[in-house]
Amino acid sequence: MLPLTLLVKAGLYLIMAISLLAAVASVSLPNIFHAALALALALLGIAGIYLGLQAEFVAVVQVLIYVGAVITLVIFAIMLTNRMADRSTPAKNSLGAACLAVAAGLFSILVRFIRSTPWPETTSAPAPGTSEIGQALMGPYVFAFEVISVILIAVLIGAMVIAKKDNPGEDAP
Repeated sequence: MLPLTLLVKAGLYLIMAISLLAAVASVSLPNIFHAALALALALLGIAGIYLGLQAEFVAVVQVLIYVGAVITLVIFAIMLTNRMADRSTPAKNSLGAACLAVAAGLFSILVRFIRSTPWPETTSAPAPGTSEIGQALMGPYVFAFEVISVILIAVLIGAMVIAKKDNPGEDAP
């Protein structure tokens, strides 16, 4: 049993490393389309981490919503913009060092807060399973669930209207 546990830990660390590299690539690649694909890989890696932590429902929701819907919407938005092929738009940003310094500062603050927080060790009941979450979404939280779906449909229709306004014969400003 020990080699299997070691193999699972090694696989989980590999998924974490791939997710981290994909996340760094998503903010550092000069091509925005490639950056969106790297973001999709990072989000898939996070779903793999959820699976390793035995949170299967959260992993499936991660894949369906973030990778399936949000990344698809981002890629459509990238493809609908006319500026992607424009060579006058700079591909690199000159604020990389400042962003890295701010990110390192925020990371150190986060680590300081995590280390100073007294985390209580409780032996509580196990987390609710998929059926309990589904019953809650279709029971007391059905109104919020439906409102969110209507908002998402309105956003999708609004994005299509904005994309349709540009005439293909005219240059974008």
